[in-house]
Amino acid sequence: MSSLAIVIVNYRTSGLVLDCLASLATHRHSEPTEMPLVWVVDNASADGSVDRLDTAIRQNGWDGWVRVLPLNQNGGFASGNNVGIRTALAVPEIRYVLLLNSDTIVRPGALLALCQAAQRNPAVGLVGPRLEFPDGAPQISTFRRISPLTELIAAARTGPLTAMFQRKVVAIPWEQAATTSPDWISFACVLIRRDVLEGVGLLDEGYFMYYEDVDYCRRAARAGWRIAHDPEAHVVHLRGGTSPVKRLAAARRRRPRYYFAARARYLARFYGRTGLWLANLLWLCGRGIAGLRELVGHKEPHVCEREGRDIWTNAWNPFRSPELPPPLPTVGTPRQTLECAG
Repeated sequence: MSSLAIVIVNYRTSGLVLDCLASLATHRHSEPTEMPLVWVVDNASADGSVDRLDTAIRQNGWDGWVRVLPLNQNGGFASGNNVGIRTALAVPEIRYVLLLNSDTIVRPGALLALCQAAQRNPAVGLVGPRLEFPDGAPQISTFRRISPLTELIAAARTGPLTAMFQRKVVAIPWEQAATTSPDWISFACVLIRRDVLEGVGLLDEGYFMYYEDVDYCRRAARAGWRIAHDPEAHVVHLRGGTSPVKRLAAARRRRPRYYFAARARYLARFYGRTGLWLANLLWLCGRGIAGLRELVGHKEPHVCEREGRDIWTNAWNPFRSPELPPPLPTVGTPRQTLECAG
């Protein structure tokens, strides 16, 4: 038998966290298993989140399986998750850790489906579910590798060019997700085997937010682990609930600096500084192609404000790290676990 722990990072989204916990609580009635250990890591929200969460957890009777870990500094997504992961791995029985966004709702059966998907194939180190909208419509959550060439494709967004490099397009359409082996999966919800975390290590805290998922999947693949997608596990993802980046991109507004800092770090890590500069130059070439099409067709630009300038953010120093995260808090450990049939 093996056990599961769940890590949820909160930053001023206590209402979403409580909805997520409520969806997890339904597994007590819908599945013949014990409740999972859940650690909610509060990234120094400073908005009363910790008190609201503690009160609601106690009132709902969830205090036997949920704990809140309050931090005194917001070190970012990777940093917050690492606090929860370290705490989870301190429990010897834990075999899997599920990283779960606060803006998710876990459908009945999803937890067991993810565990069983990992157990069916010992070579699988990470498993992602079918992410979907509240109405059940699927979201794209499986991807091919991001590279300098994909920057050209994304910036051009031109049919003939996309068709020419179809096998390099990053997003894998949901219709193909079940039959295509992804290079990386969304960390809005991801099950990671304990052996992976102990062998590959934790998330890179040099990423404040974004690109830590593609980075980690590449590191896991280099270590010989497979990345998998399980369409039988359904998880609702309220996209944009934890970060403004997707909303800003949809509105063509300027995205925050940390997004471009993460992009630069990823490209420089896996392709070198020369690869980062090549990616930026290919992006500019693609933007030129798109700009010509927009001029001829009288179309609105599809890029965000100041994106042409922002892609050079941190190009000179792509490995500049955010501030160090705070030390691990000392907390009690609930002992009930979700047992995954093995």
